[in-house]
Amino acid sequence: MSQASTLFTNPPARKLRMFDSQLVLPAIADAFRKLHPRTQLRSPVMFVVYVGSIITTLLAAQALVGKGEAPFGFIAATAVWLWFTVLFANFAEALAEGRSKAQAASLRSLKQSITAKKLATPKHGTTWLPAPALDLRKGHYILVEAGDVIPIDGDVIEGVASVDESAITGESAPVIRESGGDFSSVTGGTRVLSDWLVVRVSANPGETFLDRMISMVEGAKRQKTPNEIALTILLVALTIVFLVVTVTLLPFSLFSVAAAGAAGVVSKPVTITVLIALLVCLIPTTIGGLLSAIGVAGMSRMMQANVIATSGRAVEAAGDVDVLLLDKTGTITLGNRQASAFVPAPGVSEQQLADVAQLASLADETPEGRSIVVLAKQKFNIRERDMTALNASFVPFTAQTRMSGVDIAGPSGVRLIRKGAADTVRKYVESLGQPYPAEIAHSVDDIARRGSTPLVVVDGGRVMGVVELKDIVKGGIKERFAELRRMGIKTVMITGDNKLTAAAIAAEAGVDDFLAEATPEDKLKLIRSYQSEGRLVAMTGDGTNDAPALAQADVAVAMNSGTQAAKEAGNMVDLDSNPTKLLEIVEIGKQMLMTRGSLTTFSISNDIAKYFAIIPAAFVGTFPQLKALDIMHLASPASAIMSAVIFNALIIVVLIPLALKGVQYRAIGAVALLRRNLLLYGVGGIILPFIGIKAIDLLLAAFNLV
Repeated sequence: MSQASTLFTNPPARKLRMFDSQLVLPAIADAFRKLHPRTQLRSPVMFVVYVGSIITTLLAAQALVGKGEAPFGFIAATAVWLWFTVLFANFAEALAEGRSKAQAASLRSLKQSITAKKLATPKHGTTWLPAPALDLRKGHYILVEAGDVIPIDGDVIEGVASVDESAITGESAPVIRESGGDFSSVTGGTRVLSDWLVVRVSANPGETFLDRMISMVEGAKRQKTPNEIALTILLVALTIVFLVVTVTLLPFSLFSVAAAGAAGVVSKPVTITVLIALLVCLIPTTIGGLLSAIGVAGMSRMMQANVIATSGRAVEAAGDVDVLLLDKTGTITLGNRQASAFVPAPGVSEQQLADVAQLASLADETPEGRSIVVLAKQKFNIRERDMTALNASFVPFTAQTRMSGVDIAGPSGVRLIRKGAADTVRKYVESLGQPYPAEIAHSVDDIARRGSTPLVVVDGGRVMGVVELKDIVKGGIKERFAELRRMGIKTVMITGDNKLTAAAIAAEAGVDDFLAEATPEDKLKLIRSYQSEGRLVAMTGDGTNDAPALAQADVAVAMNSGTQAAKEAGNMVDLDSNPTKLLEIVEIGKQMLMTRGSLTTFSISNDIAKYFAIIPAAFVGTFPQLKALDIMHLASPASAIMSAVIFNALIIVVLIPLALKGVQYRAIGAVALLRRNLLLYGVGGIILPFIGIKAIDLLLAAFNLV
């Protein structure tokens, strides 16, 4: 496998350890570059710390020339640790962005300057002219042959070929791309291994799938999500409250000192340095410094799952989803339904049914169609026929007709052979004025009750019988649905099977509800129904017929193997084309929200210890009675203030791994999750700072640093 082909099996950010020098050294440089005021303004909370750092630096310079409000060493140390607080917050964001930038750099390496074979006429065998890939536009036609790199995204209109997509998906096995159906989409940067394709260009340069991947991977371009904006507003409100309170403390302190002096009591007013330290320790700097890193890391974790989110809102919405629409085939079941039995109609032998069923399936390349052909061979040694000699034309399956088959022209007319869903075939037979045997209806019901899928076969309007297709529910899927249920997420299975079959599979899989005999219109109607109730809906899809529902869903995961229409309609693309990835996407979204909520809880609760450290130390000179609040018995007022400032800076560093990795995902309900967070991050956030501040105070006192 080439270096490019290992991109998503072993992406650079995944191979690097969290604090590898290849990530840390550039992040340190970026932390200093982010000190630009325009960059700092993006985080209002940290901007307050940034301004406080500048003011204390100026006060330190003033103290250096002997005109300071406090000793130079104290002011300078305060300024240094405030700058560290800003730099640590910048470092957390830069480290998260660095992981995404490493992925983006690898993606850019896939973009090549390719000369395309541009066709004047969209047909194989016609003349082509060389054209730079950058000159291609939507609607142009190109020819790609064995060994060629596909220069740009497009849809196959002629031909069938084996394509190596490992540079995009990381999957070494080649895939088949052909005209028509749900596997006609090709992606720029992939390579044709065999045969040839005529491709209609579906994207302009700069708008391709690879370009969108690069722009979304780059964390620096990530837009804030609605929840993140709401939390930022809350943090800004808290900061403004503490800022107003802190500003009013200086005149209040000066007035108190003057009043005490008039009474003959000597006291000292609080200094500006101490007030800045108090403000920085009281505002929610911990979550303010890590908030952006949490969001960027969430996008990075989605990338590590081989999912490209074309919208940051989609990642967040995945955490809020409460309804999952899951396709049955390939998601809940293994997807390869196998023909297991022929159930003939009255007056029809089993061999006659097998013969007609095989004829209807010879052009059916689905696993189900191939299994019917194989079963007829195994049971009755019926071999494939020369369909050219029979003058046969095949009728493909569509979501609207829900039937497929073959038309065979003969001396006495055209023989129409069809197979399909029972209700559809019944309507078809009755429209021809032919009877639908009651025995067939009973057989269909019996097969459906067993959880199998019945396919009814007709020959010229005469019902020949039923083919039973067995489907197997994936192991462990029921337990995963139970986890989702505990989280308050409703699972809905979508299938084209009849209601009895759908009910049997749904019961075995453990889903909450199902939609049987689903058409594209039914899917769209169901999504809108849930959304009208205020629910957020997620679904997966790969076909053009899924595009309307994907466009309507709040979280829409399109398969990379699917059509261009599906990928454009979705707001996420699964590079592995694994329908069960939707469950993992929801877990990543939940984890991001849990991380943000947990660190917010910790940030707000850990301010309590700082109250007991700084407030008595700051105002003990004005109000000696506040010494009683010094429950930690800190060495001195200066040591107390410095200990709180140092802890406030270092706690950001300690929490960076948690912000990047995310808190451990647990499939529990909202109430249980809230209780756990309040206990672990709320109570823990209260206790830990008392221990940390006291430990720092002991070190400062032991080395006589304050």
